[in-house]
Amino acid sequence: MSFSALFMVLRLSVPMGLLALAPGCMPSALAENSFSGAVADTYGSHPDYSSPPLLQEQKDLTLRDAALLALQRNPELAAFEKEKRALKGATLQAGLLPNPELSMNVENIGNVQPLTGDINSQKSVAQEVVQQMSTIRIYQLIELGGKRAARVAAASLGEELAARDYEIRRVELIARVANVFTEVLAGQEQLRLAEESQDLAQRVVNSVAKRVQAGKVPPIEETRVGVALSTTRIALVQAQRELESARKRLALLWGNASPKFGRALGDLESSVTLPRFEELVERALASPMALRSMKNIEQRKALLDVEQTKRIPNLTVQAGAVHHAALGGTTPVAAVIVPLPLFDRNQGNILQARQRVDKAVDEQAATELRLKTELTQAYEALSAAMNEISMLRDEILPGATSAFEVTTRGYELGRFGFLEMLDTQRTLFQNRVLYVRALANYQRLVNEIERLIAGPVSGAPGAAAFNNGSTGTASRSDHE
Repeated sequence: MSFSALFMVLRLSVPMGLLALAPGCMPSALAENSFSGAVADTYGSHPDYSSPPLLQEQKDLTLRDAALLALQRNPELAAFEKEKRALKGATLQAGLLPNPELSMNVENIGNVQPLTGDINSQKSVAQEVVQQMSTIRIYQLIELGGKRAARVAAASLGEELAARDYEIRRVELIARVANVFTEVLAGQEQLRLAEESQDLAQRVVNSVAKRVQAGKVPPIEETRVGVALSTTRIALVQAQRELESARKRLALLWGNASPKFGRALGDLESSVTLPRFEELVERALASPMALRSMKNIEQRKALLDVEQTKRIPNLTVQAGAVHHAALGGTTPVAAVIVPLPLFDRNQGNILQARQRVDKAVDEQAATELRLKTELTQAYEALSAAMNEISMLRDEILPGATSAFEVTTRGYELGRFGFLEMLDTQRTLFQNRVLYVRALANYQRLVNEIERLIAGPVSGAPGAAAFNNGSTGTASRSDHE
């Protein structure tokens, strides 16, 4: 399902089995849970998912439901949210003034005998020197050169960078949900086809058994059809196992190892209307991933500013008093300490920060190139997938269905052999499975494009709708 739903999921208005046999029937009505729009409201405005009541898993799920469950309960996303909040503390800390320091020094402890004789005599002076003295000093570091403002700016940009990282993880989680949800839908349909194939094989076994009893066909045909029935049973068990595996992978995205939901509701045959490739490129370059690389450049420049401010030395102001125990007097003292930047002017750290700015610029260019490359590959692959679906739906499946019906009637009338009927039956169901896989591949490619642009493929600029937290509606077109 298109991560459009999450972008938007179509209701199953027509059973998949009927659609497989009637390829021209495509749903035209758009529902709230369509693959191109269901997630528009989960994808925007960065809501706090701890405030609304948690969704319950014990029901049939739409893609939108699955996305909301993952956004509310995924532990990896929750960890990124905590990191984003933690960096608010870093910004707060960066703006705090340095604490003053208090020191107390006592010399010649206990020597408080009064001076004897003439206090101006050599003896008295010598005696005074060894008297107890108490010194109290307060030190205050004064940052110069805009260091604190530079730190605050860098920390604030780090906080914004973490918010971009959170958005990227959020988009990636929605894409993962959409992909695994697609696997569940495909698994459900493949299981239905396997069950239908087994039922049909059982009817053929019964028909052949009657013809053998009537002496119209040799007993070997009953053995052959029994082997074919066993093969369908193996395929059924495999389909059950693959579906259960996909269901577990989906539930694990919201931290549940045992799926409790019923069926996944959606339509593998839903389609999107692709805009011009140039428009998709523009939207990809405005996605959280691209904006994150630009924000990284800003932060690196801010960190360079921090290092450059360190070239200007700070002042340490000192004030205090000295108390003479013998004389009973107190003498004020003051000092200013200024480092002399003769050798260390922070040259190495400045060079390092400047190179990392250049690195961030290169990383942004690489990010944009990667987005364009991946978008090009997905866009071209989607076109090929649409052609494959059209060929299967319009040519191969109708032909396989017609051949099976003709050979089945002909076998009953004795015009065709058993092997011919069995071959057309196998061909029909193989192509039905191929059709389901082609539909799932189409949806995965749509999901990939929507992951790259961080919004629905169809409709008016999806990113804007997402950012406003509104539920979008995507235009749909039937495959011609």
